[in-house]
Amino acid sequence: MAKNRFFNRELSWIEFNKRVLYQACRSDIPLFERLQFLSIVTSNFNEFFQVRVASIKRMEKIDPRKKDISGFTPSALLKQISVHAHEVVSQKNKCLFEEILPLLKNEGFIYTRPEEFSIEQKDFAKKYFEQEILPLLTPIRADANKFPGIKSLNYHAVFMLKEIPGTKPLHSEFAAKDGKAPVAIVQIPEGVNRIIWLSGTGKTKQFTLLDNLIIEYGTLLFPGYEVKNSMLFNLVRDADFAVDEDSGSDFISAMEQVLEQRKSSFAVRMNCNNKSPELKKFLLKAFDLSNDDVYECDELLDPGVLLGLSEASDLLTKHLRFEKWDNFYPYDLPENEPFWDILKQHDILLHVPYQSYNPVVKFLSDAADDPDVVSIKMTLYRTGNNSPVISALKRAAANGKQVTVLVELKARFDEERNIGWANELESAGAIVITGIANLKVHAKAMMIIRREENSMKRYVHISTGNYNPKTARLYSDFSIFTADQNIAGDITSFFNIVTGYTAIQTMKTVSMAPINIKSNLIQMIEREASLSTPQNPGLIMAKMNSLTHEDVIQALYDASRKGVKIMLNVRGICMLVPGVNGMSENIEVISIVDRFLEHERIFYFKNAGAPQMFLASADWMNRNLDRRIELMFPVLDAQVFKEIKYCLDTYFESNTNVHKLVSDGTWYPLHPRSVSDTRRAQEILYEHYKSLNDRHKKGPKIKFHVRRKG
Repeated sequence: MAKNRFFNRELSWIEFNKRVLYQACRSDIPLFERLQFLSIVTSNFNEFFQVRVASIKRMEKIDPRKKDISGFTPSALLKQISVHAHEVVSQKNKCLFEEILPLLKNEGFIYTRPEEFSIEQKDFAKKYFEQEILPLLTPIRADANKFPGIKSLNYHAVFMLKEIPGTKPLHSEFAAKDGKAPVAIVQIPEGVNRIIWLSGTGKTKQFTLLDNLIIEYGTLLFPGYEVKNSMLFNLVRDADFAVDEDSGSDFISAMEQVLEQRKSSFAVRMNCNNKSPELKKFLLKAFDLSNDDVYECDELLDPGVLLGLSEASDLLTKHLRFEKWDNFYPYDLPENEPFWDILKQHDILLHVPYQSYNPVVKFLSDAADDPDVVSIKMTLYRTGNNSPVISALKRAAANGKQVTVLVELKARFDEERNIGWANELESAGAIVITGIANLKVHAKAMMIIRREENSMKRYVHISTGNYNPKTARLYSDFSIFTADQNIAGDITSFFNIVTGYTAIQTMKTVSMAPINIKSNLIQMIEREASLSTPQNPGLIMAKMNSLTHEDVIQALYDASRKGVKIMLNVRGICMLVPGVNGMSENIEVISIVDRFLEHERIFYFKNAGAPQMFLASADWMNRNLDRRIELMFPVLDAQVFKEIKYCLDTYFESNTNVHKLVSDGTWYPLHPRSVSDTRRAQEILYEHYKSLNDRHKKGPKIKFHVRRKG
């Protein structure tokens, strides 16, 4: 995959999805979890084509000869993407039809196609369609010159019709012209259960899909016609739009225009079942797509639909899921008292989802109701629906606190939700900043300012992940609660920078992109190289989501040449080429894909025996280090440092659900030598936090001791 010093970014991303698909194809993983991994691959590819492939197609028209850092022209890269993406889709379909569906049948969930319906099922299905589905459907005429708007990602049925002899079409333009049969398109209704239960006795349940009923009984939509051909499809459209941030117009209105443009942007990809070559050809012409842009499947275009089967009795599905893992409230935080006094003594680390996210919500909620709290400042990137975070901020504003919230409207695919939150918070009396021109604010920080004994005390929460309680149950992230005044001072400067016109200020402990995270990282990598000796080699351990920044990669190559051992845990994209003599022989790259999405960013430097550890909102990517507002913050508390280092070591010692990258671009799965040798990082961490919880539940009441001087 790599012809030079860098793997290609897009092909590396496809390799990540192969690792996700590998989990879906493992027979030792519960069945619904395998389905979940298939669904993740599907949604990942949708976003990939909407953003990355769309931008490459645009570049192909603008500058077709330009090569990226890995040596590909746009057209050559698009060809490679098509080849590799088709391989993934083919393997995904094979896994679904040859493994998942037969195993579901063994579990009593029998997928039944219309041609397999019994007489009773046919009667039920037709009546159900006529009474529940038909009123929701709107057939729309279509031809190559007058095509209806097809919204990105929505599923549609398309019908090629034939006039029944002796009938006359109501609309003359709907009649066959030039020997071409009329075509109609029907959108599959949203908000309707796609799984239709047909019958079931005991532990056996038969089901079909809404899509099948629309194809089977769609002829009822066209009196006077018979259906000649039919097909299911969806389009993936370009979503790589940037709002004009220098236009001087209202920014929210400008963002709403971008969202509207996405609905009719150019098509990038079509997913369809391969029932009708004639209709496929018709759609390709209508959407200006080539055969390379088409991804076919006999049926079940979205395997995630089958996750709806879990709505059946828990007795039928419990064993088809991972064993339930509780998340534990941190033993060193009170559940019924504010955290102020504890944070004066030492920092608190939170590691979700092993630990509960409730302390973050409680921290904010306590501040909203505390009469001594004067001000709350916070960044919001993605926070989810029905967010208790938003509720607490609105309550704080209603209680007379000065609430300042930076809501990033450019958080892709969350723009509409964030616009809603911004309007709600502003209506509640909060000061709302809707991002910074030409930069995304991806930092995750919250500061509470409280009046104590005639002075103002600052309490800070900083995190590697979003303020989203729902994803905090699925994503692994670190965050720190602290009252350290150096960090608090830096976070004060950070908020002044992003909410006002403050000139760039020097921070004592915290780094901020695009100002100095990259330069500080490179400086620390170079320092590690300068301190490294054959007798005492340097060590860098880093965990992140993606690694693409060529300057950082080059610094790592230089450090490797000087004997520094570099251990990288990169969940997704990795453009660095490891294991090449004279360049990267001291660099090892692994990736963990398991039940939780690995999301922490942890950077450790041995520093000749005076180790330093940092957490960050930023990956080592061009967009994070050069085009976003990000924060990287040091781990100063000794106990917190020890805990994070334990977790980092655990990740690198894992040999289960781990792949290792080699110099030809292949990711090889690691396997334990024996059952007793199995080391699965996420399971080890879960047992670690469970043990802490159990031990402190049984032990005496915790006494908090000061660990910080001054």
